[in-house]
Amino acid sequence: MPSHAAGHALVTDHTVYACVMGSRAFGLATGDSDTDRRGVYLAPTPLFWRFEKPPTHVDGPREEEFSWELERFCELALLSNPNILECLHSPLVEHIDDTGRELLALRGAFLSRQVHRTFAGYAAGQLKKLEADVRQHGAPRWKHAMHLLRLLRTARDALRTGVLTLDVGDARAELLAVKRGEVTWDRVERRMAALAEQAAAAEPASPLPPEPDHRRVADFLYRTRRASALRCAEPRPYDEVV
Repeated sequence: MPSHAAGHALVTDHTVYACVMGSRAFGLATGDSDTDRRGVYLAPTPLFWRFEKPPTHVDGPREEEFSWELERFCELALLSNPNILECLHSPLVEHIDDTGRELLALRGAFLSRQVHRTFAGYAAGQLKKLEADVRQHGAPRWKHAMHLLRLLRTARDALRTGVLTLDVGDARAELLAVKRGEVTWDRVERRMAALAEQAAAAEPASPLPPEPDHRRVADFLYRTRRASALRCAEPRPYDEVV
């Protein structure tokens, strides 16, 4: 396994795209909100020529920071993973290079009607956890309830418009009221059910394509890996490469 320090070096030296996620990206930040950072790094191609492969993801080196290797990030995006797709659409970009700009230019290749299935599946899992909280404690974790409502709104609007938008806009006050526990759980449940129904109704006529464009993404990865290999003509020990 690569060392902890080597993983951090990949993030520090080879990040192609980094952004802020969480409440700050969603337009829901308050005075006590954390700064959640997410990024994508490109591991130098020679690292894949050894038995010991580079990590597919790295936690850190900063607090609340998590990064994916480019290939793993693209794999998850092609599966319409909600967290990954939202990362591609953050309005708060902290770092980007030419590879990162090409990645963002591919956002449309990742978006498809599969958003309905993956976002709805993730939402169903989160709803079960909230319902368990209600049974055990009499109330849900209100912050999680707020973010689940936000996620359902995001999926519905993406299916309706073909655009994934993170900022909640004029829904901020309503969602923060949920976070503060000022809305009854019954009302929140009804709102979640309505959003899920609206998303399902929007899918058949959605402007989004039925599936992601795997060919465009594969071409991007091939060209990026090849360019990295050409920059590293002489293979070196792992720690020297990173």
